[in-house]
Amino acid sequence: MSSPSDLTDAHRLLSMGRCTASDLIEDALARAHGEAARAFVRHFDAQARSAAFAADRAREAGAPLPSLAGMAISVKDLFDVAGQPTTAGSRVLQGRPAATTDAAAVARLRRAGAALVGHTHMTEFAFSGVGWNPHSPMPANPVTLALDATTPRIPGGSSSGAAVSVATGAAWAALGSDTGGSIRIPAALQGLVGFKCTARRVPLQGCIPLSPTLDTACAITRSVRDAVRMHEVLADRTVARRERPWPLWRLAVPRTLMLDGLEPAVARSFEAALDRLRQAGARIDEIDLPELAELVSLQARCSFAAVESWTWHRDLLATREAEYDPRVAQRIRKGQDVPASDYLTLQQARADWIQRVEARTAGFDALLSPTVPCVAPPIIGLADDDDVFFRTNALLLRNPSVVNLLDGCAITLPCHRPGDWPVGLMLWAGAERDDDLLTLAGAVEAALA
Repeated sequence: MSSPSDLTDAHRLLSMGRCTASDLIEDALARAHGEAARAFVRHFDAQARSAAFAADRAREAGAPLPSLAGMAISVKDLFDVAGQPTTAGSRVLQGRPAATTDAAAVARLRRAGAALVGHTHMTEFAFSGVGWNPHSPMPANPVTLALDATTPRIPGGSSSGAAVSVATGAAWAALGSDTGGSIRIPAALQGLVGFKCTARRVPLQGCIPLSPTLDTACAITRSVRDAVRMHEVLADRTVARRERPWPLWRLAVPRTLMLDGLEPAVARSFEAALDRLRQAGARIDEIDLPELAELVSLQARCSFAAVESWTWHRDLLATREAEYDPRVAQRIRKGQDVPASDYLTLQQARADWIQRVEARTAGFDALLSPTVPCVAPPIIGLADDDDVFFRTNALLLRNPSVVNLLDGCAITLPCHRPGDWPVGLMLWAGAERDDDLLTLAGAVEAALA
């Protein structure tokens, strides 16, 4: 039997009795302890095997299998898992008592039968898109390493280990978070699918916050159909897929900001993807979206991430700042002296900005952009050069963070040709348009295959 292509395929084979969940989980655990070892900060082998065993017994008994029955799912070290500590990639939280209950998102995964394989590596407190963490070795991007073994490249962040766990086969899907692109960046850099739903769709209880205004609990997968499956579990809802022929979709490519300074490999893959979609019958307009040029001035006085993270971290920073990643502490401290008036002004300005963006894009079903403007940068230089690090981080966050500020939804899917550097195509729209976006993403995935 050939290996399953994705989570949905594995579930189908399990339901047919063509494989066992126990065999699948042993393969995943071997990878988690082998090639994906750096992707994990702790392993949940016993409970993963237990969930797989329960799925096998249910199938043998003829019971219907839940949607994630015995399937290997990794969890970002930001979400509570009962019986395990949650450390958010930080030394500051080492020694923290184990969680007594699951985070809301984890509880939904468990109810769907997921075999949780471990907590994954991440940027400390989820505060960058690079994936760098000085407290634990960053896993190299396994997809680019296969293309060029001489130059290890970043996995992307902050859900770095989450993406690596999926790319290496240590998990079929990964629970992570997205505050400014932390799901979509690593997914794009590793040729995976990352869906950022409308933030309010999935509860954040039991998840260490970065910015409650922008934080989104969501998943990295191998396919769009897996993204739908994971979203239905995490959001506890059924996606309404309203299929339609290509000429009835109206799509737009915003020229403002999103196409600035694209690396040649990204530009080539993006343009080739647009050509393929047009050949399939898609109607794609290029538009100006001047509101995107306002983002720097909008956040000139303060950002949601700085102000809201300072609120959570101020007591820890007062006593244990020396144990933080200095780059993370530096960004959190930017919220220290922000007046309440500036924070309230930012909230009001954001609401006005959202209204204007939605008015300008109202005639379109979705917008198309490169997920990030570059391929995965080399790791070398990031550790010792702050200028390189912050320039790289800003570049990675530039495009995806637009959607978080919009309070919208977005999905990245690979658009490069086999053998090329991984490049992500981002489809995005305003709030509560998740179902149409997922439907469209399925059609795009098929057109690009």
